[in-house]
Amino acid sequence: SMDGAPPPASPAGLSAYVAVSQLLGLTLLATTGAWLGRYRGGVAWHSPLQFNVHPLCMVLGMVFLQGDALLVYRVFRHEAKRSTKALHALLHGLALVIALVGIVAVFESHRAKGIPDMYSLHSWCGMAAFWLLGCGFFLLPRTSFSLRGRYKPQHIFFGIALFVLSIGTCLLGITEMLLFNIR
Repeated sequence: SMDGAPPPASPAGLSAYVAVSQLLGLTLLATTGAWLGRYRGGVAWHSPLQFNVHPLCMVLGMVFLQGDALLVYRVFRHEAKRSTKALHALLHGLALVIALVGIVAVFESHRAKGIPDMYSLHSWCGMAAFWLLGCGFFLLPRTSFSLRGRYKPQHIFFGIALFVLSIGTCLLGITEMLLFNIR
C-alpha cells in the first residue's frame, strides 16, 4: 500500500480453496461434456443437436468463467490493481460472449423445432442472470471513479448474487430437462 504497510496476508487455506474450486469447475465441465456426448448425442450447430450447445456454453460461461472472475481479486491480491481489473473484465467478457452463444443456440433450436421460448422458470431466471451480467459489464466501466468507489460493496454483493442465480438457473435447467425426459 502507499503508506508503506505490508499488503494484507492471504486468508488461511486460500490456495486450497482455489484449487478445490478449480477442480470442481473442471469436473463440472467434464461431466457436462460427457453427459452431452454420451447421452445427448454430442453438440453441433444447425442440426438437431444444436440445443446441446446451450448447456455446455452456459456452464462454461455463467458458472466456470464467472466464478473465476469472482476469484481474481482474492487470488491476485498482491498484483497490480490495473492488471487484476483487466483480468476480471476479460473473464467476465469471455463469460458474456460464451453465454451469448449458448442463448443463440437455444433460441435457434427452439425456432427450428417449433418450441416456444421463455416458457419456464429456468428461462426467465437465465435471462435475468444474462442481462444482469451484460448490463454490469457494459455499463459499470463508464461511470465516474467516485461513483464506482461508492458502488463497490453493492458490486461485490450483486456479483455474488448473480453467480448464485447462475448456479440455481443451471440446476433448474437440469431439473427441467429431466422432467421432460422422464416418461
